Amino acid sequence: MQKRILTGGIGLLCAISSFAQNDIDAMRYSQITFGGTARFASMAGSMGALGGDVSTLSFNPAGIAVFKKTEFSITPSVFSQTTTSSYLGSTSSDRKLNFNLGNLGMVLSFKLKDTTTGWKSLNFGIGYNRTNNFNNRMDVKGDNTKNSLLDVYVANANGHTSDNFDGFSTGLAWTTYLFNPQAADSTYYYHVIPNYGETQRKSTDTKGGMGEFAFSFGGNYKEKLLVGATLGIVKARYEEESTYEETDTQDTIAGFNSFKYVTSLASNGTGVNFKFGMIVKPNDWLRLGAAIHSPTAIRFTDSYSSYMESDLDNNVRYADTSADGSFKYSVITPFKAIGSIGFVINKMALINAEYEYVDYSYASLNSHPNVFTDVNTSIRSKYTSTGNIRVGGEVRFDPIAFRLGYALYGSPFKNGDNVSAYRSSYTAGLGYRVNNFFIDFAYVLTKFNETNYLYDPAISSAVKNNYKNSSFMLTIGARF
Repeated sequence: MQKRILTGGIGLLCAISSFAQNDIDAMRYSQITFGGTARFASMAGSMGALGGDVSTLSFNPAGIAVFKKTEFSITPSVFSQTTTSSYLGSTSSDRKLNFNLGNLGMVLSFKLKDTTTGWKSLNFGIGYNRTNNFNNRMDVKGDNTKNSLLDVYVANANGHTSDNFDGFSTGLAWTTYLFNPQAADSTYYYHVIPNYGETQRKSTDTKGGMGEFAFSFGGNYKEKLLVGATLGIVKARYEEESTYEETDTQDTIAGFNSFKYVTSLASNGTGVNFKFGMIVKPNDWLRLGAAIHSPTAIRFTDSYSSYMESDLDNNVRYADTSADGSFKYSVITPFKAIGSIGFVINKMALINAEYEYVDYSYASLNSHPNVFTDVNTSIRSKYTSTGNIRVGGEVRFDPIAFRLGYALYGSPFKNGDNVSAYRSSYTAGLGYRVNNFFIDFAYVLTKFNETNYLYDPAISSAVKNNYKNSSFMLTIGARF
């Protein structure tokens, strides 16, 4: 056989078909978690009515007005994720370790000399808070006796000539002879697996994260009303390398040994949002907080490529690599509203509970020209509004403080396999504060389940994934 060549040009829609941005991208950048300092994390990110921590710049900016002194903090963090996947009766697991910066920030506090207006102080803050971690490694495998990824390629190709195949998936399957034209009609095809029973395996390695540079301003009015606002500059990076293989491990498929499909994707984005918050102090022991977050508009540039190789009968091998592709688009995340209540008990204990409302169906993707009409329709039909609950507390035995927290993130899915995809985080920590120096430690354990598919859900069996990640955080800071 001679190597096949794609003879036609590739239009934009075809070119991005293997890497098409979809509702999963909208969810990835909309469903943020609590990061920041170790104190904030050890209380499950529940400090909306308490404030006094640099992390609150990204959640309730009014927390900046609680500061009485200038403060600086830095938080290195270690993140570990384990993913266990079940597919076609087989279970496998993999894990990944990541070192990152959870927080870096400073708040400047200025007491006002003229207090006749009621304003006691004005504070300014600048900081970086990590809000999501995309580092993961996943391994899925199982023996399939019913279908193949090649069925998808044949379905895509049927009714078309090779000059209409995209150059990133179906086109590569064509040039590596994984499917062929039928004798009766050359625009309809059959693939090289006449009887199923192949072992399927997909290994995926992802890395990256999201973080926010917060520029905040706040004021203290008569020690009764604290207000604050934050301009957030969001940086997002997501990279994915995946290898999909089908292999005749039982040597029962005539004319076929294996094929491999390797994809590479890198997404980099910059966005902006605005937050406003307030804290009301009716008395010495009660705090009430509220905050609103505008949608975040993130402009992305994706770069991608793919590679495919086949090993057919008599060890005949073919391989082909796509061109490098790129695409620019934007993701708009949903509006958020947060309500909090906090209690201060004799300056020895703190308790905070808060509820966050977010409607994920308002997320959207946009481009010029707009190619995301169907994707945005899918987002509105697939996702729904939900509530996130965070509760945290601190008990002080100076100079030591003990902290615990719990967060429950509601499922964003309206229906389907992931309708019960809740996320639970269990948190704990210690703090040591003496004079103007402090050091805090936190541990966060997060668990959740999700279901996905190796290819078309209409024919592919579900992959059930169980995720468990741990974060270890250490904050070092000073007040002056």
